[in-house]
Amino acid sequence: MANLDRVFSAEVHKAEKPQEVAAHQASTAPLLAFMALAAILVALFKFPPLLDYANHYARMWLLAGGIKEAPFPEIYAIEWNRTFTNVGIDLLARFIGPVVGVSLLARVLLFLAIVLPPLGAIMLHRRLFGGSHYWQIGMLYLAWCATLIGGFINFQIGLGLALLFATVDYRLESGSAVRLFLWRVAVSLLLTVVHIFSVGFFLAIVCGLEFSWRFDVLNSRRATLRLAGRLMAAMIACLLPPAALALTAVDLPGSQVGDILAVWNDSPVLLVSNLLSAIWTYVAFVDVIFLVPILLVCSRALAGKNLRVHAGLVVTAAGLLALSILSPLHAFGTGWISWRFPIMAALVGMVMICPFQKIGRRQAVILFLVLNVAIFGRTLWIGYNWWRGQADVASVEKVLEAVPAGAAILPLQHEPALGDIKPDQRHYAFSQDTFRHLPTMAVPLAHAFVPTLFSARGKQPLAVLPAWSEKSVPEGNLFSTGVLSCPGLMAEATSFTPYLVDWRSKFDFILVVNADVVDQNVGDVMPAGTSLVEDAGFARLYAIDPNAPLTQAAVPISCPDSFHS
Repeated sequence: MANLDRVFSAEVHKAEKPQEVAAHQASTAPLLAFMALAAILVALFKFPPLLDYANHYARMWLLAGGIKEAPFPEIYAIEWNRTFTNVGIDLLARFIGPVVGVSLLARVLLFLAIVLPPLGAIMLHRRLFGGSHYWQIGMLYLAWCATLIGGFINFQIGLGLALLFATVDYRLESGSAVRLFLWRVAVSLLLTVVHIFSVGFFLAIVCGLEFSWRFDVLNSRRATLRLAGRLMAAMIACLLPPAALALTAVDLPGSQVGDILAVWNDSPVLLVSNLLSAIWTYVAFVDVIFLVPILLVCSRALAGKNLRVHAGLVVTAAGLLALSILSPLHAFGTGWISWRFPIMAALVGMVMICPFQKIGRRQAVILFLVLNVAIFGRTLWIGYNWWRGQADVASVEKVLEAVPAGAAILPLQHEPALGDIKPDQRHYAFSQDTFRHLPTMAVPLAHAFVPTLFSARGKQPLAVLPAWSEKSVPEGNLFSTGVLSCPGLMAEATSFTPYLVDWRSKFDFILVVNADVVDQNVGDVMPAGTSLVEDAGFARLYAIDPNAPLTQAAVPISCPDSFHS
């Protein structure tokens, strides 16, 4: 690092032909290599450890035609009027899935969720700064972030599309105002369908670009009024489609949730974690290590006064950063709200600057190598974690082989104590589990019912029919196996998952994941009337005897009265 620091602090204008060197700052080859590596990872691992991905896959399988296969015509219905946003992948599953197959389509969509955000940032940067620059290699770092690890496929694709559309928008600004307005209305409509957050991201970028490079649009009162008019026109164009759709929608996101109280990041630790969501994946320490070279490039460029900045996008990045801090973590039935803004701010932050536009040949070689090592080293680290996660997938697939078609499965987990979760534990990403939706694999693989398949009004077009609605929730997590043995835990859990009431009569099997760790509430204890069918390590399958007596064995000594905070 010391040698690298001395190189970057050298006088860059000593190069023989700095303009020629700047013109050859090629970033296309690394971009193509990164896309190829991402495609290989997606092709190798059908279910990588991405939180929501398996749940999305199961829903897409139903939308692509699986809903016609028994027993699903009696369980689910497709109602497109349930939502107007967050349905990009659902529409593709409905119309393209039957042609190409869900397995291929899901992989393509995951690939796009990975590459589109940095690709969009690179394209916008090239438009702003006049071509290819080594700094654009560093933008590939932001392909991996918390929202990607969360499996937010629509959201990630929406981010990339917003950046790509903003690139085209920047080119159209000098043309007809009417054409620009209609263009923005059309883009906003498309982005609203993909994901509502992507509309706001597109609008934020557009407004930042309107401020121009040096705020020269504020040099006079007339220029300021003209800017205000352009900003107002942009806001109307971008907000008109989502507002119209929301006003005519049957259901809005979060409409199924009775309690609309928000959960906030109300401590310094939570705020820092929230901001780190822009970069963290499986082990935050490793993410930071690979970030250091990128930060060093910025610091040396700033110290050497070899850094160009788009002032308007600084305003956008600052606004998104403020939203990262001020937004609730959960609200209106939607989780990880505040975690969505740091990645937006980070993408805009990388687009708004261009370090080392002019650089000597020796410095250029080192800059190129350093950025490539950071990007591809981190991507290989992601691949290693994906490879480790396949053991969990194989375990779930193994136990599902014993499930007959048409069965109803109750998914639970072994819940470890928070202090027992190690930084590099296979099943976790930054202390967040990545396995809670793996039981939904039972839908396409075993043709079985799982109560936690996403079916929220205002978010998904999949509806659970009345006969099965008492056995499901629109969005759900996994509770500890302790709910079946501990009265206090059961009472607390049923307020979130009513299907646990009379669970013996509603379900045929219990699928326990994370079973290779000790549950902090009851250990390996299971209630009477359940028998082990298959033990595959990470996953275990138990059969439920519906005729078991209601009077159970003594409550385990370790049973707590409520869930651990």
